[in-house]
Amino acid sequence: MSKLQTIDFSMNSLEGVISETHFSKLSKLQHLYLSSNSLVLDIHADWIPPFQLHSIYLGSCKMGPDFPKWLQTQKNFSYLDISNAGISDNLPSWFWSLCRNVIFMNLTSNQIRGTFANLTLEFSYFPELHLSSNKLEGPIPSVLSNASYLDLSYNKLSGSISFLCSSAAIGLSFLDLSNNNVSGQVPNCLTHLENLVMLDLSYNALSGKIPTSIGSVFRIETLKLRSNRFVGQLPSSLKNCTSLVVVDVVDNKLSGPIPEWLGVSLKNLVILMLSSNHFKGSLPSQICYLTHIQNLDFSMNIISGSIPKCLTNLTTLAQKGDPSMNITHSLGFQNYTYTYRYEDDATFIWKGGVQTYKSTLGLVKRIDLSSNKLTGEIPSEITHLVGLVSLNLSRNQLTGQITPEIGNLQSLDSLDLSRNHIDGRIPTSLARIDRLGVLDLSYNNLSGKIPVGTQLQGFDPSVYAGNLQLCGPPLKKMCADEVERGPSEQTDFINQEDKDGLITLGFYISMGLGFAVGFWGVCGTLIFSKSWRYAYLKFLNGLNDWLFVRIALLKRQLKDV
Repeated sequence: MSKLQTIDFSMNSLEGVISETHFSKLSKLQHLYLSSNSLVLDIHADWIPPFQLHSIYLGSCKMGPDFPKWLQTQKNFSYLDISNAGISDNLPSWFWSLCRNVIFMNLTSNQIRGTFANLTLEFSYFPELHLSSNKLEGPIPSVLSNASYLDLSYNKLSGSISFLCSSAAIGLSFLDLSNNNVSGQVPNCLTHLENLVMLDLSYNALSGKIPTSIGSVFRIETLKLRSNRFVGQLPSSLKNCTSLVVVDVVDNKLSGPIPEWLGVSLKNLVILMLSSNHFKGSLPSQICYLTHIQNLDFSMNIISGSIPKCLTNLTTLAQKGDPSMNITHSLGFQNYTYTYRYEDDATFIWKGGVQTYKSTLGLVKRIDLSSNKLTGEIPSEITHLVGLVSLNLSRNQLTGQITPEIGNLQSLDSLDLSRNHIDGRIPTSLARIDRLGVLDLSYNNLSGKIPVGTQLQGFDPSVYAGNLQLCGPPLKKMCADEVERGPSEQTDFINQEDKDGLITLGFYISMGLGFAVGFWGVCGTLIFSKSWRYAYLKFLNGLNDWLFVRIALLKRQLKDV
């Protein structure tokens, strides 16, 4: 098929080896799509292709460990995808000279080494560059600020991020520098980043204050500064970024009170994570204006005061489920009409381990206020948040009792109220949360018998540890009434309690009404209807005669035997 211009076998389950002989007669080939297969490209290093490709999509095709040298012969390509190709070679010096007309480039998930040294390339377009998950080192050149989409995450890049001050960065819509070694302060020159929608500088060594010019990035929707060394307060200019959906500043050294404007100005927030900082003061009631919030994490700070009672205003958390499993955003790039959608992810402690969620992030509705200095009672209003999947109020100074309506939170998968000063009995409604997979009520002042149900007896006794007045299974300590009955009676009582779990006051009322209706339905008819009464008595007489005859015949048969 020597006249072929396009080959598209992408996104199949093809296997096997492809060599240069497969392409020997395809001199007119312009577009090659083989991505998302399990193919091996066994191409000789000296091969000179008979074609000039415009689109090269070979993602997940094994081409390494050497960088494919035949690409050096391709002078006109605009789209290149050699991601996850098993390449563990140095980035060759000739590579960037081929990329002047590139619109899309994807080299992610390889082990490509090297630096951007002496890179002076001027792109003809604002390209989309995916270079994450490699071993690239050294400083980031200012020429890369020409990109519209730039993902350099999970590399070993170092130095400052002063390239953001380049006027060419005006077209930058997406920037991910997370998981590198960049350091220094974020320059206060972000006013020209008017098209930036996503900024992720997490897991680096950045320090100093968050620059006030961040408030000029009006279109930003995702801001992630996690695990750096930022100090000071959240800049008040951030309230100008009213399109923000995600704010993650976890694990820094930020301080000061939690700003009231977070709830007033940033009403589109879905994820707000401020944990592991030095925020202090009370929780402002304005956080209850965050009607779209799904993931609220203020844990591991120095926050004091009581939990606001206005939590019922968090309407998204007050609804079960969510129509969208993920949280997506759209990017529009300059100079061409292509629109890109990216998914947010979030990392937090879940069931005792650090987990990252992306494709199902929209389903993880949680509130984490743990490890602070909160006082007062747990407000009963929190039980209106029936969409909550995780609630963590542990390691505070909360008092009072667990609200009896806690059983309304039927979506709960994880509940942690440990290490507070909560007293009273464990509400029986807690046993009705059948989805509960993680529970910790340890080290409080709870007392009485642990309610019997399908859930609470199945947990390890450690979840009730430190409550000296608690008794009953799964604890070894028996309650006083159980000691009097003895072990066998105690077992019978528990079994009977499990067996009769549905016999409630409503059951007895229903039984009484059923008896009354049945009794008067039959007897009332016989009393008030003469014809029915005669018919009924006639039936009884006939039945009596039939039985008499049958018994007489049976006796005679027995005598004959």
